[in-house]
Amino acid sequence: MPVVVVESPAKAKTINKYLGSDYTVLASYGHVRDLPPKDGSVDTDDDFAMKWEIANDSRKHVAAIAEALKSDDELILATDPDREGEAISWHLKEALTKRRSIKKSTKVERVTFNAITKQAVSEAMKNPRDIDAPLVEAYLARRALDYLVGFNLSPVLWRKLPGARSAGRVQSVCLRLIVEREMEIEAFKPREYWQVKAQLTTPRGQSYEARLTNLAGKKLDRYDLANLTDAEMAVSAIEKRALKVLSVEAKPTSRNPSAPFMTSTLQQEASRKFGMGARQTMNAAQRLYEAGHITYMRTDGIDMAPEAVMAARDAIKDRYGANYVPDSPRMYKNKAKNAQEAHECIRPTDMTKDAESLRLSEPDQRKLYDLIWKRTLACQMEAARLERTTVEIGSDDGQVGLRATGQVVLFDGFLKIYEEGRDEPVEDDDKRLPQIMQGEAAKFDAGALKGEHAKAVEKTVGDARNAVMSNDGATLATQSFTNPPPRYTEATLVKKMEELGIGRPSTYASIVTTIQEREYVRKEQNRLIPEDKGRIVTIFLLNFFKRYVEYDFTAALEDELDSVSAGNEDYKDLLAKFWRDFSAAIAETSELRISEVLDVLDEALAPQLYPPREDGSDPRICPKCGQGQLHLKTSRTGGFVGCGNYPECTYTRPIAGEGAEGEERLLGEDAGDEIWLKAGRFGPYVQRGEPTPENKKPPRASLPKARGQFLPGWEPDGMTLEKALTLLTLPREIGMHPEGGVVKSNLGRFGPFIMHQKPDEEKPVYVNLKEFQEVFEIGMNRAVEMLAEKRANPGRGRGAAAKPLRELGDHPDGGALSVYEGRYGPYVKWEKVNATLPKDADPKEITLEAAVALVNEKAAKSGKKKAAPKKAAAKKPAAKKSTAKKTSAKKSTAKKAAGDES
Repeated sequence: MPVVVVESPAKAKTINKYLGSDYTVLASYGHVRDLPPKDGSVDTDDDFAMKWEIANDSRKHVAAIAEALKSDDELILATDPDREGEAISWHLKEALTKRRSIKKSTKVERVTFNAITKQAVSEAMKNPRDIDAPLVEAYLARRALDYLVGFNLSPVLWRKLPGARSAGRVQSVCLRLIVEREMEIEAFKPREYWQVKAQLTTPRGQSYEARLTNLAGKKLDRYDLANLTDAEMAVSAIEKRALKVLSVEAKPTSRNPSAPFMTSTLQQEASRKFGMGARQTMNAAQRLYEAGHITYMRTDGIDMAPEAVMAARDAIKDRYGANYVPDSPRMYKNKAKNAQEAHECIRPTDMTKDAESLRLSEPDQRKLYDLIWKRTLACQMEAARLERTTVEIGSDDGQVGLRATGQVVLFDGFLKIYEEGRDEPVEDDDKRLPQIMQGEAAKFDAGALKGEHAKAVEKTVGDARNAVMSNDGATLATQSFTNPPPRYTEATLVKKMEELGIGRPSTYASIVTTIQEREYVRKEQNRLIPEDKGRIVTIFLLNFFKRYVEYDFTAALEDELDSVSAGNEDYKDLLAKFWRDFSAAIAETSELRISEVLDVLDEALAPQLYPPREDGSDPRICPKCGQGQLHLKTSRTGGFVGCGNYPECTYTRPIAGEGAEGEERLLGEDAGDEIWLKAGRFGPYVQRGEPTPENKKPPRASLPKARGQFLPGWEPDGMTLEKALTLLTLPREIGMHPEGGVVKSNLGRFGPFIMHQKPDEEKPVYVNLKEFQEVFEIGMNRAVEMLAEKRANPGRGRGAAAKPLRELGDHPDGGALSVYEGRYGPYVKWEKVNATLPKDADPKEITLEAAVALVNEKAAKSGKKKAAPKKAAAKKPAAKKSTAKKTSAKKSTAKKAAGDES
């Protein structure tokens, strides 16, 4: 029987089902060889010879394939249809030849298919080919480049920037995008402007909204109403005039559907609609592909096979009617310069099957398949036909002009099933207008905007006013400020990389994930924020290796690699050209001292590190001692700004500039001691005085948190001397217990608690408090009662079985579902799966169906099985394999440094 090799066991199982017993289908479990993480794996003195090593985990898989070849002399390599898939096939052939498992008589063929369906697999078997040498050479060039950059540049970072992890060829450029966006945000100066709107009614009593566009006969620009005075004058001008409808213009328009998905657009849309990260999206797509539900998911093409187009049109007609099918098929052309890796767009293999009919159990797969299915059908549907209406309203003297806009959907077309998401919200202009006639009066809707005015005034800070309303409550001016450019999400970052030509479909997910794993970037509320060490690394590279983090240079290198894959350039010539200049840049920095590097970075970052102060004083003078000069410093945890008078002065703050979260701040004095707000490893805290030889650990107290968030009123920005002194009273002595020993209250890692130890007890007894304020308010009677209850029921401590708040019933797969109160808030528990309730969810109202959905989603994300836990106990070998994978993933730092995109 011919031996067929694919990457994964799931793919092998599906293909074996199609090929039947005439073939032996085995899995390689991904790449079988890699460059050893040591010097000389790419020999620059020997024409860039590369030394490969079979990974320990892969030896048994290669051995299994070799064993199968003993009884058959035909090998069919059926790995993925892209550069990485071609490379895996090449590695397998090389490794098996080295073992002498492939002999002169062995027939070796390469087959590719864009979808794992019976038809696609059968057709591929009829059309075998040789391994694509140029595609393999492009892989070799890319792998060598990543090794040479990572293995030579990372040690420079380690020596010159303590705390820096490593640097990758494409990751460093990606990190630069995030850092430069953050610096744009920090340098941004908001500009004030005001907007005015009026609520009007037709003679028939129907209400509509119009915005001021003309004042004093002049068309208003965005910043023409620049302050409160301008806004008051505008409101006064409107309310004093009678208005009428000058014109009503209705224009027909249409909207065409978006192209079908390729890798980058799928990642972007999954992020917008579901908040899924790039890696999470690709993992779900991989499983859908291996199960035969979608076509190959790493592609930069948007074209669709003719038979798929016709199948989509038939499915649209059957489901929605012939009027949703355009007269001729929609054709989409690839945008990529070199789309040889893209055999087709990402689409369902069967257009008639929606997510419900497939009965997908994994939430991520179900959501992603539904997205792909809808986008694919929508791309072949009729355009949406709309009517956009613009109503111009003005006064008889021409001094005031307003405009009302809206639109009506005449025919929904593709919008019936799908509309593409947006990265940033846009002003809503799709409101439907009532019937408005030219020449009719536009009367004020008295009192209509009083509610909006009240909400705006409620948000007013200090003496400032940010809303002005007319006397009749029908006209409202609101204050706005220009916003800085938004931080990148994973979706917008991938989009930007694609625009710049940086990276390729198979690399986006690993690039974005790696810069987070190396702690150069953190993700908060789906936004990517550079850590201090990430900022320092970027500035270092921009000053000492600028060429290699330039967007144009990286994009041009990608084009050269594409040229290699097309067979138009020799990959060793490309490597030689790159190495000549890169090795010289490495040599130039090797003799630099750390102090010299920091001086250069300090100067380069000066505008961000030392912005002008409001009082005009020197921004480099230490705000604590008033004498030392501030300098950039580094530590194992990253960069920071510190006083040059250390150790006499211990002032430090983050490098994000004065006012950044975590900056050391003097709150005031109490009993002769300075009270400080500081930033530590575990978050901000308040401290009384400074360490001295006699008092090495002055009193400290962390700012209180619950479920990872600061308690309302206790955020660092709002910390005051009074609040700090309240925190520093902890631990608080409540009083003497009747049986001896002091009862105290305090804050700990798991929240507020009371503690007490009797004279005859070996260790204290702790009791958690439900509310933070109880730490300062609980009295002796209540404390003694709670301690007595805990001593009577010692099993209710941490690690013992808690009592559920509610029992919801049984999970469809078996096992009870209950709601518990946890240290981070209420959660649902099923077997070994705990799923935290959303913040707005009431544990008393949660339904069984909602709880099932929560634990299923948590089980899918954490990799825990979701099937009946008791019966299917346990595929222990599978669990071991998973553990082995985790172990093998913990390679040395040098190996991580050398790998950029695999």
